[in-house]
Amino acid sequence: MGQPGARIPRGWRTQARCQEDVDPEREKQWVELFDELDLNSDGVIDIHELRVGLAKRGLSRRAVDRIVKEGDSNNDGELDFQEFRQYLRSHEEELRLMFRSLDRNNDGEIDVSEIQQSLQTLGIAVSLKEAATIMKSIDRDGNMTIDWDEWRDHFLFNPIHSLEDISRYWKHSHMLDIGDNLTCPDEFSEQEKKSGFVWRQLMAGAMAGSVSRTGTAPLDRLKVFLQVHGSTPGNPAGALGVGNMISGLRAMVKEGGFSSLWRGNGVNVLKIAPETAIKFWAYEQIKRWMRGSKERGPLRVHERFVAGSLAGATAQTAIYPMEVLKTRLTLGKTGQYTSVLDCARQILHREGIMAFYKGYVPNIIGIIPYAGIDLAVYETMKNAWLARHTDSADPGVFVLVGCGTMSSTCGQLASYPLALVRTRMQAQASVKGGPQLSMLGLFQNIVTQEGVAGLYRGIAPNFLKVIPAVSISYVVYEHMRKVLGVERYR
Repeated sequence: MGQPGARIPRGWRTQARCQEDVDPEREKQWVELFDELDLNSDGVIDIHELRVGLAKRGLSRRAVDRIVKEGDSNNDGELDFQEFRQYLRSHEEELRLMFRSLDRNNDGEIDVSEIQQSLQTLGIAVSLKEAATIMKSIDRDGNMTIDWDEWRDHFLFNPIHSLEDISRYWKHSHMLDIGDNLTCPDEFSEQEKKSGFVWRQLMAGAMAGSVSRTGTAPLDRLKVFLQVHGSTPGNPAGALGVGNMISGLRAMVKEGGFSSLWRGNGVNVLKIAPETAIKFWAYEQIKRWMRGSKERGPLRVHERFVAGSLAGATAQTAIYPMEVLKTRLTLGKTGQYTSVLDCARQILHREGIMAFYKGYVPNIIGIIPYAGIDLAVYETMKNAWLARHTDSADPGVFVLVGCGTMSSTCGQLASYPLALVRTRMQAQASVKGGPQLSMLGLFQNIVTQEGVAGLYRGIAPNFLKVIPAVSISYVVYEHMRKVLGVERYR
């Protein structure tokens, strides 16, 4: 960029810029784009103006920052027209090379089969339906092909430089339903596994889960107290017996101080890493078994549901003793346990090794209704949105987070009685003189003494933590993706 004094008035810019050896029509479009983004008409575009202008195109702050970093040749934090023009010209040349690579039959258009074949060449198996979803997001005229103008305009301000970047963008931009939830783990390519991308993404998710659980730990501890002591008269957290959440929180603070609201959170966070690793490993093994020796496309939704549920059950089986420790620590009084190891030692000494698997059966059974309803509601809501917005194949983050929140809530409603019975079975031995009932015995006892509503004690704080948990997870996840270099390209 030249010196500030060399900036020319806006009215003179078009004539000055259209004199180089470039398609005049394209040059004119670049000028119009620059003038549109130059909000204060001072002859340069700063980072704020670019963020405001490109936010309408759905680009993230990170993508905008990358455009400035790549285009700002003199590192002054701004783009004059020459820098802006040079960035677009270079980027369009890269996009044209990518377009030609995808256009396998050299007819000047990209069709669905070419998208599918190109992704498969890069190690990402997609169905024709998923390839068509990608196609619709770019195909403006609805003829089910992508011409050069549509391709160029769609990716013009997307800082991608290779077909590998394009494939990651398609795969992780929510246009492909790869399922980043418990029951449908992500489908990763072999290249992503070898490059370490997988573990960086899983680590980002684990960090997000850790911060989210810590942020909502008081509500989680309150939920456990209500589940176990909700109908017990004379309980130390007496107000919990009538379901008064504010009084319940006060009772916990009175018993152990403000920090007691986070009791049990340590082991709750600690189990994220092994659970995530085991679940991913199990999912890969089950997926390989389901495919057999045949090389075919990605697992269909119902296959991913089955594989994800089995992987979740495997992970839960392996880390379940930590679930029991979490419940016991959460319900423990001040000074009862000095550490997680002390809690494990006391349980082992007093109750034996099988105590670490109390409540295991309702926990495993609960995976199926939760997973099935969660997935069904998510798919229904997402497809309903897509049906109403036929001009877009990408619902966007907030729509998908909303769908995820609602589907998770519905899944919890269906599986909550089993979760409550599991927690009570885990806690039975910690209640002095209490009966040691079986799963069916507990169900019968709860319904007899408390009615059907007793099966849903503690669900209010459980629902209250959903929105903050999702919000915290998303913010931390996006930050960790940036720190760990897990690119989103949006």
